Amino acid sequence: MDHSQNQILDSAQDSVLDPVCGMKVNPAAPKGGTSVYSGHSYFFCSPKCKVKFDAEPLTYLQPKKSVSSPAQSTDTIYTCPMHPEIRQKGPGICPICGMALEPAEASLEETEDPELTDFKRRLKFSAALAIPLFLLSMSEMLPGQPVQMAIPAWLNSFIQLALATPVVVWGGLPIFKRGWASIKSLYLNMFTLIAIGTGASYLFSVVATLFPMIFPASLRTHGGMLPLYYESAAVIITLVLLGQVLELRARSQTGNAIRSLLGLAAKTAKRIAKDGSETDISIELIEVGDLLRVKPGEKVPVDGVIVEGQSVVDESMISGEPLGVEKGIGAKVIGATVNGRGSFVMKATRVGSDTLLAQIVKMVSQAQRSRAPIQNLVDRVSAYFVPSVIAASIITAIVWYLVGPEPKLSHAIINAVAVLIIACPCALGLATPMAIMVGTGKGASNGVLIKNAEAIQRLEKITTLVVDKTGTLTAGKPKVAKVLALPGFSESELISLLASLEKSSEHPLAESIVAYAAEQKNPIHKVTSFNSVTGMGIEGTIDQRMIRAGNRKFFEKNGISIEALSTVASDLQDSGHGVILCSIDGIAAGLVAVRDPIKQSARAAIEYFHSKKIEVVMLTGDNRKTAETVGRELGLDSVEAEVLPDQKHAFIKRLQAEGKVVAMAGDGINDGPALAQADVGIAMGTGTDVAIQSAGMTLVEGDLNGIVRAHRLSQRTMSNIRQNLWLAFGYNVVGVPVAAGVLFPVFGWMMSPMLASLTMSLSSVSVITNSLRLRREDLNR
Repeated sequence: MDHSQNQILDSAQDSVLDPVCGMKVNPAAPKGGTSVYSGHSYFFCSPKCKVKFDAEPLTYLQPKKSVSSPAQSTDTIYTCPMHPEIRQKGPGICPICGMALEPAEASLEETEDPELTDFKRRLKFSAALAIPLFLLSMSEMLPGQPVQMAIPAWLNSFIQLALATPVVVWGGLPIFKRGWASIKSLYLNMFTLIAIGTGASYLFSVVATLFPMIFPASLRTHGGMLPLYYESAAVIITLVLLGQVLELRARSQTGNAIRSLLGLAAKTAKRIAKDGSETDISIELIEVGDLLRVKPGEKVPVDGVIVEGQSVVDESMISGEPLGVEKGIGAKVIGATVNGRGSFVMKATRVGSDTLLAQIVKMVSQAQRSRAPIQNLVDRVSAYFVPSVIAASIITAIVWYLVGPEPKLSHAIINAVAVLIIACPCALGLATPMAIMVGTGKGASNGVLIKNAEAIQRLEKITTLVVDKTGTLTAGKPKVAKVLALPGFSESELISLLASLEKSSEHPLAESIVAYAAEQKNPIHKVTSFNSVTGMGIEGTIDQRMIRAGNRKFFEKNGISIEALSTVASDLQDSGHGVILCSIDGIAAGLVAVRDPIKQSARAAIEYFHSKKIEVVMLTGDNRKTAETVGRELGLDSVEAEVLPDQKHAFIKRLQAEGKVVAMAGDGINDGPALAQADVGIAMGTGTDVAIQSAGMTLVEGDLNGIVRAHRLSQRTMSNIRQNLWLAFGYNVVGVPVAAGVLFPVFGWMMSPMLASLTMSLSSVSVITNSLRLRREDLNR
């Protein structure tokens, strides 16, 4: 029995490895079946693995390049997505914002983020302890306090200590590390606030549990217990861990765009040797100058030039255009585009990192890294808020210790901790994410999928909206717009004959004509002597009549006068239509005009943005005449046509350099770099996964009115966030002085840590309640 290096016999288990998934398989009874390739037998654990192997065996048999796992590699360069100037070997955290660093280089390997794995483990562990701790603490509110009556106060305290300590010490360890790092670097952020607030709550409770005698009797409850805040520390840490898990999951998806691009490339190619033999080789082995055969339906392996044969190639992933492009000898072809029904031989001219696809991958990656970081509103204020709270707590302790009543030390500690607890960043931490959570949910119910909070914040401030034409302003599917039959011929006859001829054609407009004939229920006839002339037209015999369809050159070559159609054809072409001339037995019979129709939603959406003084610009790879025609009909501010992917990217950068805040809407892979570069990338849901992953927002149905709803959602969500921040800080502005004891000299009253905790909770409730108002917003007006 033969086995390749990918399927090794395990002598101990008398089994082999599935070459697809690596699972052990009994060769005597393989559940997935057996395949033979190049004289070797391979065994599979399931039919799915066999199907994958049979489709692309070399993908699983070629020696794989070693890819270091981010969890194990110490040489991989990591960088901060928000601060690209931060670079280091191996994973870590950004000293500026506290975010986890990410690998600087993209990889096709999709591995689990080790930090995400770690945080999920800490979250599950912390939640398992925080929930019973919270219930035990809240049991004081039950009538008669049955739990407190059953459990002695000292035992209750130690149970809470036992539950909270693992959560704070182990579960919250990354949070405290980031908080300490922010203090050392003097870049104070949310982790600073969280670490101080939870740390103060926990440490106060530990002291109250281990040394209860240092506290005055007036602080004790009816059961003789001192107020404890273990549940505050544990619950806050658990919620923060939950937020980190959700954030890490969302951020991990940013790499999907690049992985999708890398995955578009062909895995193998058919290389033609000097003796004419053909061999399947891995894409990495192709060299410049190699001759490669591309069969119908296959992907073009690398960039090159056709040296033999002809076909129609689908280049929509590069140009965004739905129409295939006719290719003959000497025509350039681009790697990862899809060949049509023809077959051709190409000469490789650019391979590896030099291909256009590789350049697009590089541009998307750089654009994602080079985005100007948006400093969170809370973090900006925290730079002043955190030191102010710490200073207030220290001053409070000193004043109470120097001039306060006995016991001075106890009162100093109690009031200092009260200041820290009331300033705990619960409400501040909820102010933005709660509004974002509700806002994104509201957006999803209105067909607007939001990738991150930055997109919401940036969309509110846009001054320019850049839109692609195909699939964004237009439907992306050409349709017959006009049929003109000359005297002596009928429109139905013309469509019937033309559709019969086009059914055998690979012309880009053939499908739309055949579909139109089917809609009109026109009969399709049998065609004989079919012939295609590249770049000109097609001809064939139907019921002993010679039918020709094509352009002016084709008719001039065959000596057919089109004088009766010339003016109409020119006018239609000038207005952005594709025109196909038709003749029967050498006499011009009429023409068919095909056009990509404008979406009905486009006009209303453009009027909305104009009313907001936002300019709308079309940016397309389509020909200039067609683009300018669509631009005039929609009243766009400007039109940029015949642009390549790198030019789209450069155009967005140029607008930003002029001080404009740019939103870009598109649906093609060619839009990926521009979507990533724009302040807000908006992908039409009808487009490619790459466009969707590169964008900050996605419109589910590809409806341009979705951008209008997204803009309204952005404005209302940001307004809600500002209200939340005012509420959160309002409690602190009032609560911190009261907790410090400013009312004691006048009223003899001071705030206990328990009341401070209640006030902190009320601030959180007010923020949550205000955020939930977004659910009632109507985004259609």
